This record gives sequence, C-alpha cells and structure tokens, in this order.
Amino acid sequence: MTKTMQVKYEWRKREKALYLPKNKPEMVTVPPCKFITISGEGSPAEPKFTQHIEALYSLAYTIKMVPKKMPVKPVGYFDFTVYPLEGVWDINETAKRHFNGSINKADLVYKLMIRQPDFIDENFYQQMLELAKAKKKNPLLDKVNFEVISEGLCVQILHLGSFDNEPESFALMEAFAKAEGLIRIAKTHREIYLSDPRKVAQEKLKTVLRFQAKTTT
Repeated sequence: MTKTMQVKYEWRKREKALYLPKNKPEMVTVPPCKFITISGEGSPAEPKFTQHIEALYSLAYTIKMVPKKMPVKPVGYFDFTVYPLEGVWDINETAKRHFNGSINKADLVYKLMIRQPDFIDENFYQQMLELAKAKKKNPLLDKVNFEVISEGLCVQILHLGSFDNEPESFALMEAFAKAEGLIRIAKTHREIYLSDPRKVAQEKLKTVLRFQAKTTT
C-alpha cells in the first residue's frame, strides 16, 4: 500500500482484489500486511465478542484521527479510510478431538483484526495504544497486539447472506481449489466483514471468505 496522491487512501477503490471479490471462487495472493489484533473464544453472540471489537475500533480510530492533528506527522503519513473488521476462525482443541461434523459456536476460537496502513510501526503503535487507553477504559486494550501477517496464496469468495450459510460457499471454494490443483492448508479461515450485521438484514450481508492454499505439485 503506497501513497500516490494527496488524497484519502480508500481501500474500497485501491484494493479491490483483496476486499471486493466476486461471488464465485478465485485465487489471490495476499501480501504481508500490518494489523492490530485481539484473540478470544466463544460464541459471537456473547457480550465479550462485542467488547473485543470495541477495543479494536477504539484503537483503530485513535490511529486514524490523532496523526491528523500532530504538528509532526509519522514518516510516510497519509490520510486513509479505516479498514474493515476481519476475523480468523478455528475451534478449540477439545472440539477438534471430538469433532463429529458440526460446530458448537461456544467452541469457536477467533483472532479479530483491523488492517493498518504501512506508515504504522511498532513505536508509533505503542504511542497510539497509550492514548487509546487514556481515552477508553477498556481492559481488553491490554490484549491488543500489533502484527505483520502473511497469507500468501489463497482462495476467496464474496459470500452473500447469513453467516450460517457459509458452508455452501466453502464447498464451492474447495471444489474450485481441487479443480485448480490446490490443497487447502488448514480448516481455519478468514472472514472480512463488508457489512454491519447490526444494520443490514442477514440475507444482504456481504462477507469475504478466504482460506490459505498450496499447489499439489
């Protein structure tokens, strides 16, 4: 992600390949990206899931808004639109040992994250984290991390509709991967939330689904 114009960087316009795929499976190579992340477990319906999201967003908006007011801005600074919420999903070890084909949402394990622009480094992140803690007394801010995550070769699709219908899209993705000579690396997967489920009807939700893959040769 680089700055080419003195205008706000908008991921919807500049990174369509990563964030706005079609609703049919496709291959994509995802470069290393910087994220703020927080891990948790349990059902997304539980209050603590929302609290994890609130911690991430309070920091994400601190990172966005504070530099605009700084007399000396970070090296490489540019204004940007906050990236969407993402989550990498798995199930806990006990559920894996007794897996019978269905998933109990209470057994879910997740890492939630919001991507950050390239000018953010560890030092600047720590400064913004302390500011966010001073403004928002959210104890979960202590659990937020700054990471560089590399996904590499992946298969992705734009899933339309309820989260409960995601297995239909994953079946399409796995069939596509097999036809393209790819193997899914693990059952963990990434979701990128393009819609706010609090404001959008379930049948109109848009979610990018993605899993890592490798070639069979």
